[in-house]
Amino acid sequence: MRIGIAVGRFNEYVTSQMLERCVARLAERGIGPEDTILVWAPGSFDLPLAAKKLADRGDIDAVICLGAVIRGETAHFDHVAYGASMGITRVSLDSGKPVIFGVLTTDNAEQAVARIDQGSDYADAAIEMAGLARCLEA
Repeated sequence: MRIGIAVGRFNEYVTSQMLERCVARLAERGIGPEDTILVWAPGSFDLPLAAKKLADRGDIDAVICLGAVIRGETAHFDHVAYGASMGITRVSLDSGKPVIFGVLTTDNAEQAVARIDQGSDYADAAIEMAGLARCLEA
């Protein structure tokens, strides 16, 4: 099984730690660095295109998108969160491959930091969904 991982650089103090947890969990499940392709995007809004490019590859079974959108004082949060979620969903449906929505959308930085460990949950979801997709293709 090969997994693509797209990570948003914005709020990297959160996303880099999510990535560490994700990669560690993949390794625990037998998916090492040689079985993953990692790409960085500027932010969560940019993850759908990165995910599409990964999903379009024939050697990728699932894609994990990791990002952190933290509410600020303007409506920008709503646009970024909505665009990321709709774009990532579209990539999954258009490609027929699992694309995991690992984008935290929190009211503040403390909430985001408290959810960093979810990076490992996204790895588990990708493995489960890739297996399910394989079973349903037959």
